[in-house]
Amino acid sequence: MARVVSVFLPTLPTDRIRRADPSLSPDTPLVVIARSGSKRWVAAADRVSGKLGLRVGMPAAKAQALVQGLMMIDADPAADLATLERLTLWALSQYSPVVAIDPPDGIVMDTEGADHLQGGEDLMLSGLVNRFRGRGLAARAAIADTWGSAHALARSTDRETIIIPRGETAKAVNRLPLSSLRLPAEIVGSLRTLGFATVGDLAATPRAPLTLRFGPEVGRRLDQMFGRLAEPIDPIRPDHLVEVHKSFAEPIGAPETIAKYVSRLVRQLCLELEKRGLGVRRADLIVHRVDNTIQSLRAGTAKPVRDIAWLTKLFRDRIEKIEPGFGIEKLSLTAIIAEPLVEVQSASSLIEEKVTDVTPLIDVLGNRGGQRIFRVAPVASDVPERSVQRIAPTADEIGATWPLHWPRPSRLLAHPEAIEMIALLPDHPPVSFTWRGKRRRVKRADGPERIFGEWWQRSSEWVAVRDYFVVEDDAGERFWIFRSGDGVDADTGSHKWFLHGVFA
Repeated sequence: MARVVSVFLPTLPTDRIRRADPSLSPDTPLVVIARSGSKRWVAAADRVSGKLGLRVGMPAAKAQALVQGLMMIDADPAADLATLERLTLWALSQYSPVVAIDPPDGIVMDTEGADHLQGGEDLMLSGLVNRFRGRGLAARAAIADTWGSAHALARSTDRETIIIPRGETAKAVNRLPLSSLRLPAEIVGSLRTLGFATVGDLAATPRAPLTLRFGPEVGRRLDQMFGRLAEPIDPIRPDHLVEVHKSFAEPIGAPETIAKYVSRLVRQLCLELEKRGLGVRRADLIVHRVDNTIQSLRAGTAKPVRDIAWLTKLFRDRIEKIEPGFGIEKLSLTAIIAEPLVEVQSASSLIEEKVTDVTPLIDVLGNRGGQRIFRVAPVASDVPERSVQRIAPTADEIGATWPLHWPRPSRLLAHPEAIEMIALLPDHPPVSFTWRGKRRRVKRADGPERIFGEWWQRSSEWVAVRDYFVVEDDAGERFWIFRSGDGVDADTGSHKWFLHGVFA
């Protein structure tokens, strides 16, 4: 069963204008005005205008009279659609192989088989909304079993993210307003006149009288929302993508047959990439079934590759997830992200020692999902928790090193943990300490190592210091602990003790 994500961008036109003109004050109310002949109305309003009582559909003259200093800009549907298309292409490269524009204010994507790469549905949705916010765009996202239900939920609530469990679509949409059915405004108005208020009211009504009066559109939208009628997503595909296809006169379904044609598509894709001097970083396999539904598989690599055998293995390992149903009529393989690839001759083992390439292992772990593959690198900072950064596993060396004049623990805690300490101030090492409910007697200690705050970055650290000690308890375990402050002046710290790391 598909899992569909609908992203609603309620203030896309005004957000686009603000991004194009950074000089606009965030406190300035902004609306976009549409016109038809002599009639002018509010087509979009930002959050500031919404708080002042302006709404979409309000006459422009009334909006101008209600809010002093209102900035009014003429609507530009072409620019809005171009922005939406760019956002859709970005989502295609980041989240799912099946992504499409849902005009005029949304994006829709089928994330079945791809959400595990983002850590699951919850993390995927929250991350998606946060990344839109980072781009200066307000967004709301919903995930459900059907396009119709996800579209309706994203637009019928103020919650930023909504996740409907599998099989609970009917329960989630019953109380939604009729306007969420994507019906023409005239039909919605007529249904309200007849006394219908919610989707549930309409769904409980016999279908024949509705079809006789309003035509098949009402029943079609209801069936699409409840999953009784398929609504396939036609994924966006820009012209510059490298893509190969295979259509079948007779539908296929056996796993070994699918694997055979996937291998042929990988070979064709690699030949096309070779002509352009590219290597694939992310590839999508789109499976078109005879029942007009789409399945997809996504595979990524840590660095650009054109290795036919390796790419084939990445997809073959996941072929069992394909459900052919009544048969597959077409397979498509697309290099969603491709980068320049220069062939490098490998050195002879007689000249230099061969370096083991771990990128295949990185690819296998990364395509399993549920985890992010990275390695740590040093940062030029004396504050220990700021001296480490995460970088891509295949990134080049950044050239920085950690200080070597004092030992550092093999495991640094994410946050220093408070401990109870017995020690003589200001410079004596601790005698004993209690960490996580266990009291430990200190047998040996070395220190203090004084570390100052980064006063050039934050004024609150002008006088802040820490005194670090390496201590060993009577069981032979070694710990990295520090006292906040110099032990004399209260302005330098709280004089409380913390455990920050553990030595191997």
